[in-house]
Amino acid sequence: MEEKLAKKLRHEQLRSKVVTAEEAASWIKDGMVLGMSGFTRAGDVKVVPLALVEKAKKEDFQVDVFTGASLGPEVDQYLAEAGVIRKRGPFQADAGIRNKINSGDITFVDAHLSHNAELVRQGIIGPIDFAIIEAAAITEDGLLIPTTSVGNSPIFVQEADQVIIELNVAQLDALEGIHDIYVPAPQGKRDPIPFQNVSDRLGIIGIPLDLDKVKGIVISDILDAPSTIVPADEETDVMATHLLNFLREEIKVGRLTTSLRPIQSGVGSVANAVLLGFKDSEFENLEVYSEVLQDAVFELIDAGKVNFASATSITLSEQVGNRVYGNFEKYADKLVLRPQEISNQPEIIRRLGLISVNTALELDIYGNVNSTHVSGTKMMNGIGGSGDFARNARLGIFVTKSYAKGGDISSIVPMVSHVDHTEHDVDVIVTEQGVADLRGLAPKERVGLIIDNCAHPDYREQLWQYFNDANEATGGHHTPHDLEKALSWHVNYAKNGTMKDPAFTKQ
Repeated sequence: MEEKLAKKLRHEQLRSKVVTAEEAASWIKDGMVLGMSGFTRAGDVKVVPLALVEKAKKEDFQVDVFTGASLGPEVDQYLAEAGVIRKRGPFQADAGIRNKINSGDITFVDAHLSHNAELVRQGIIGPIDFAIIEAAAITEDGLLIPTTSVGNSPIFVQEADQVIIELNVAQLDALEGIHDIYVPAPQGKRDPIPFQNVSDRLGIIGIPLDLDKVKGIVISDILDAPSTIVPADEETDVMATHLLNFLREEIKVGRLTTSLRPIQSGVGSVANAVLLGFKDSEFENLEVYSEVLQDAVFELIDAGKVNFASATSITLSEQVGNRVYGNFEKYADKLVLRPQEISNQPEIIRRLGLISVNTALELDIYGNVNSTHVSGTKMMNGIGGSGDFARNARLGIFVTKSYAKGGDISSIVPMVSHVDHTEHDVDVIVTEQGVADLRGLAPKERVGLIIDNCAHPDYREQLWQYFNDANEATGGHHTPHDLEKALSWHVNYAKNGTMKDPAFTKQ
């Protein structure tokens, strides 16, 4: 252990600052704001949060927790259930904290992931009392080497009053060198980001530390919790086929080549499964510029389809994780992890001309997308980076199954119950039923494509009836809606457990 620690903690001045997790937890006081590392259950701190859970058994205190994105159970389940979290942002994906948010016990600040660093710089988030950051190593010259994510860690370290480092001796030494830490200057003093290619490097391999701000170093040996991704199924395979056929048509008309443009795929099982469809396709020499690298990206690297992948985190299932981290040297020269304000940077997304694939909860007949709220009121996970990419990508594509709850819910409704992505940012819809290319179309021109190509057959007649009635009632307005009936499908589901109107139910 001493030999391993010496290899991980190479800065002499910081060796005297090693403390227990309990001592570090004692520094955290009621009302503090914490900036924690972690992005989609990757690179998150673990032992200090567990010590805070124990501390909560003896004293009452609450803190605000801001991160890169979702975390593993140590924070988003155990710390939430202990009643320690007062406010959380900007993204979560654990049932434990989600239930607390939807019961009103935790305040949740949902935000575009590219915006968080700016909010920290401006003091809107903060002042941050402690940055608590997981590290794979601390170099001789005082660089903190992140682990499996970068997220908001650089800005937290830069802006926090004090820093606690969780030095994870179980994380791979081979992670050192895959990070590219570039932090833009404040707005008004900022140069254009000098980035033109997915594999470009802009910064340095670690996060610079102000040694006077490092309060303590806690040793950890807990690995990331595996992702909760589920395997592809028959319907996601069909969705992948629809997407590939759409891209083939783009090639036929000369808008793309077989290497496409860099691909972004949002976190989640559906987007991952659809991306996996490229594995057995003719597309090659692909690049990925995303916020998270999930199983499918590594399957595509193994298949020789993806040449290089850039993101801010790596989150893998247990099976794929064992394979990747067991032979990480095979992948290291094909990967780079960046701060999320760079991985999700609108300037870069627009410049690279990304093909962006994200998941919708529901969408409406005019192309507006809800990606966060169940029935308009209950938070699911958060908008994450989907808005960063959809608005600025060359192609903003949303994927979803056309139905949920065994057919009692239609994912395509007259009016979404909550809008995250307006019709202006949604280029293409893909379900297991088909594809709707909405580019260059007025609202009423989109209706037929969405209903006939993407809606489940059980709901098409019902959707057409709504549109025709609304169009007639408004006298053909630009975006026809019957405001008394627009959300009636959600009301029907709440009352009767189904969105199906008995008048349209086939006998």
